Amino acid sequence: MIHSLFLINSSGDIFLEKHWKSVVSRSVCDYFFEAQERATEAENVPPVIPTPHHYLLNVYRHKIFFVAVIQTEVPPLFVIEFLHRVVDTFQDYFGSTNVGDQLPTGQLSVVPWRRTGVKYTNNEAYFDVIEEIDAIIDKSGSTITAEIQGVIDACVKLTGMPDLTLSFMNPRLLDDVSFHPCVRFKRWESERILSFIPPDGNFRLLSYHVSAQNLVAIPVYVKHNISFRDSSSLGRFEITVGPKQTMGKTVEGVMVTSQMPKGVLNMSLTPSQGMHTFDPVTKLLSWDVGKINPQKLPSLKGTMSLQAGTSKPDENPTINLQFKIQQLAISGLKVNRLDMYGEKYKPFKGIKYMTKAGKFQVRT
Repeated sequence: MIHSLFLINSSGDIFLEKHWKSVVSRSVCDYFFEAQERATEAENVPPVIPTPHHYLLNVYRHKIFFVAVIQTEVPPLFVIEFLHRVVDTFQDYFGSTNVGDQLPTGQLSVVPWRRTGVKYTNNEAYFDVIEEIDAIIDKSGSTITAEIQGVIDACVKLTGMPDLTLSFMNPRLLDDVSFHPCVRFKRWESERILSFIPPDGNFRLLSYHVSAQNLVAIPVYVKHNISFRDSSSLGRFEITVGPKQTMGKTVEGVMVTSQMPKGVLNMSLTPSQGMHTFDPVTKLLSWDVGKINPQKLPSLKGTMSLQAGTSKPDENPTINLQFKIQQLAISGLKVNRLDMYGEKYKPFKGIKYMTKAGKFQVRT
């Protein structure tokens, strides 16, 4: 019934929280803080505060707000009675003195994920947008499934207590988004802008998912001609790899692997570039392609030696690809701007993009 419980002191600090299911971001309390600002007295804060996805029920005792987060409609008096019992338990434990004087008052930092007194000679903020594309392509080149798992990793080395906003050209692309607790969820919900006081150093700002097939561009293609014949000791193997939708960026780090059928004894292949190996024991073919030059597409051609008297395989082998593309987010996600408030210096800011293959398969 109660998803999470937050304790907020008279200074407005969330100094204690308890979660019974998944962790709810502290940013949900922004709705409570807004209601608190509108109330003239602490006692006038509405006991039930609706938000787009939760209900916040609260009681104020001993200079502390006890705020419960509810995800479904429940009898509010039942929850409020429970909160009063929690306060009574605290009072029994700490004695008859004021509970608010016994519990912490947030002297360490208003922002729990950032230490105070941070100082740097060079103030820098770097963000890496990294997308991993999973896809299955059928033998005709059509996309069966395609989705993108993305993250934005940050390395922030800024003096003081900077307040950052990160906006996107096309934030509606992002689906199933998971945020670092520093992100103000309400601002994202209403404006699709990331507003946050960052932790110091390296952290993952958010992860996201793009699953709509019309939004997932396939960056590479494979032309293939792999043929086996019944009662023949030879087979034909030929593949070519090329860029498809890379917005002019170079596809590099290309690695092609394929698990060949058991009946393949050996392979005699010639690559137009890179190095290849075939293990006759495991039947694994590996081709380290490297970079793709669009003017001279890499190819691997030759013959397969097959076990005599065996029938041709039921299925042709699947081709697995690894690759990466620098300075490209294949979803089309693009950072519009990064702004800083709360400090007077001008930091150095950098954004990098990278797309890489996850489970990328081409059926032949």
